[in-house]
Amino acid sequence: MNILCIGGGPAGLYFSLLMKKQNPAHQITIVERNRAYDTFGWGVVFSDQTLGNLVNADEQTARSILQSFNHWDDIDTHFNGQVVTSGGHGFCGIGRKRLLNILQERCEELDVKLVFETDVTDDQALALEYDADLVIACDGLNSRVRTRYEQSYQPDIDTRKCRFVWLGTKKLFSAFTFVFEETEHGWFQAHVYQYDGDTATFIVETPEETWLKAGIDKMSQEEAIAFCENLFAKYLDGNALMSNATHLRGSANWIKFPRIICKNWVHWNQLNGKRVPVVLMGDAAHTAHFSIGSGTKLALEDAIELARSFEKHGEQGMDAVLEAYQDLRSIEVLKIQSAARNSMEWFENVQRYTAMEAPQFAYSMLTRSQRLSHENLRVRDAAYVRSFEHWIAEQAYAKVGLPVPKTKTAIPPMLTPYKLRDVVLKNRIVVSPMAQYSAVDGVAGDYHLVHLGSRAMGGAGLVFAEMTCVSADARITPACPGLYAPEHTQAWKRIVDFVHANTEAKIAVQLGHAGAKGSTCVAWEGTDQPLKEANWPLVSASEQQYLPGISQMARAATMADMQRIQDDFVQATRAATEAGFDWLELHCAHGYLLSSFISPLTNQREDEYGGSLENRCRYPLEVFAAIRAVWPADKPISVRISAHDWVDGGIMPDDAVSIARLFKAAGADMIDCSSGQVSKQEKPVYGRMFQTPFADRIRNEAQIPTIAVGAIFEADHANSIIAAGRADLCAIARPHLADPAWTLHEAAKLGFNDMPWPRQYVAGKMQLERNLERDRQVAAASAGLTPQQVAAKLLEG
Repeated sequence: MNILCIGGGPAGLYFSLLMKKQNPAHQITIVERNRAYDTFGWGVVFSDQTLGNLVNADEQTARSILQSFNHWDDIDTHFNGQVVTSGGHGFCGIGRKRLLNILQERCEELDVKLVFETDVTDDQALALEYDADLVIACDGLNSRVRTRYEQSYQPDIDTRKCRFVWLGTKKLFSAFTFVFEETEHGWFQAHVYQYDGDTATFIVETPEETWLKAGIDKMSQEEAIAFCENLFAKYLDGNALMSNATHLRGSANWIKFPRIICKNWVHWNQLNGKRVPVVLMGDAAHTAHFSIGSGTKLALEDAIELARSFEKHGEQGMDAVLEAYQDLRSIEVLKIQSAARNSMEWFENVQRYTAMEAPQFAYSMLTRSQRLSHENLRVRDAAYVRSFEHWIAEQAYAKVGLPVPKTKTAIPPMLTPYKLRDVVLKNRIVVSPMAQYSAVDGVAGDYHLVHLGSRAMGGAGLVFAEMTCVSADARITPACPGLYAPEHTQAWKRIVDFVHANTEAKIAVQLGHAGAKGSTCVAWEGTDQPLKEANWPLVSASEQQYLPGISQMARAATMADMQRIQDDFVQATRAATEAGFDWLELHCAHGYLLSSFISPLTNQREDEYGGSLENRCRYPLEVFAAIRAVWPADKPISVRISAHDWVDGGIMPDDAVSIARLFKAAGADMIDCSSGQVSKQEKPVYGRMFQTPFADRIRNEAQIPTIAVGAIFEADHANSIIAAGRADLCAIARPHLADPAWTLHEAAKLGFNDMPWPRQYVAGKMQLERNLERDRQVAAASAGLTPQQVAAKLLEG
């Protein structure tokens, strides 16, 4: 083939040498706008895994690269005057110029044609000049080729919130170093890594708002560098910061990161009667934030995969090759970009985490992408994780007024106790409320006793009953449980008493009203489908059909309806108190009645309960205030909200923080952070722990405890979430359906069979209370008796 590469960066150079190795008969030309052996940039970073991929692809090139690398294992996090060090990370740094020079030399050895100082303005003309069968567009994040054919590639470019600048220094750093410094304008951070024997990359980053307040936009390049030198002086030890972009004036070298995603990576041109594909590669196709150091990694692995696709599918034709390439790489790139997005957003919102103490702040930073988990860290540096687990345990046990128990192994974060008001949970694992559709006339029966009792015995700290309805017409289905009749209260009391008598778990009730999603079939007869007969009238914030054209039409609630429903919530709360529940949750999520007031998708009211977010929250807050007034003061109330409607024009994460603040001001103790199910138009983005970022934002911005829910299915997930301060509790749903003893089994997998809380504390406390009660009884019975008579009565029992 005749192959033309537009752009002489890592992607084009590496693909060219791999294809030339694969078939020396290929005529390959790289056209680059810069001069030979001239490039910009400081250092690039690879993980040990990426180096392994390079060795497998071309050992000779990899050997040259490896000889030029600076390798380190540690990450140092500097925050609030403390340094937290974590080891075992296995990173390598190399100067960008050195890397490109190595690749250029290897291309020359293999007879790849390198054309420098040529700025490509017309890719089609160039393709015709070289009679190209394949054009690789690797012309960077500002790709002209991508712009020219954007209708084919369909790029999505999101310019992010921070300003950053690439600098260098001769100060040597023994670890990959993150530095966080607060100024009167806001927080700045530096990402620092050494990439050769005497030079380190020094990236300075800050939100644009802080950058503007500091006046850097008005500074000369020299003034801005002096500002950074002064800010980070204690880490530079008198060394200067250097720029290699002296051709840029003023603050032009402070840029904002463009997150680029292309739906398609291939465009076809018809040139002289020949179909010629133009294939995006590297930053032209996708970008990954520098905080996980994957831009060059992605470019090189693009090259490896495309070359491999030619090797595997070349006989089937160009279409098959490129289809296989995009199918494979787009998935891998999506994984990296997802992690990079999480990492990027963490650094954009450093202020959110600065209330944390240094150990937890550093852990949050290390696990920010959600790719590096608690057990990943343990594999890398077991001593660091053990020390941090002990620190987490000390914080947790101090809050419940107990010393950390002595155990053979450190206590996993998910097994530390948690106190809210006067309720103490033995651990952080929650059995989520899950509809079972097994009640009869609202009565919870033997099914619920076994379902909830077995999960309480399975080790969880808190077990939630499913959404329990405050009136007959508040039910989702005829098989949903209620708390609106005396027999309901007695049925729930039986279950609550069983949990209290036989386990150390606490049990919670979730009160709700189905609203427009009521009067439907049980799940196995048609989820959300209306009953075929015996339907009851529905109300919602505004007139609506949950399933357009299918569901029963719900009418807008009148003031009389709202008062009646509020009274129903109050009566149900009193019944929950009588039944002995430890915890109450108000259901304001998933499109049910209270949620329908909050979301603008379902609230079209024009009175004081519609319009602004504050008005839309007014009725749910009134209901909350009413139940808080009658619920015991020593017991907590959590509120479940939909933190994201996943529909344009609906509730967004920013709104969720505001909603949480409103409920916090009203006296809520915790926010249960779910999402969606408000509209059938939703388009959720699923994945591991996909809703945890909502709990993280609300906890650390609204400063209220949270429950994380959604695709949390391993102890590793829960430990990472709790340890990083992303949530205070983790609610596990489907895994608990499959395994009622999920908590005990996950603890055993970790090698932790030493359950100190229920064994050493609860049992000991109960025995102490029994002893005290016996002493009180003995004292009462012995009034006026001689010591001999007391002894005789004790012998009688």
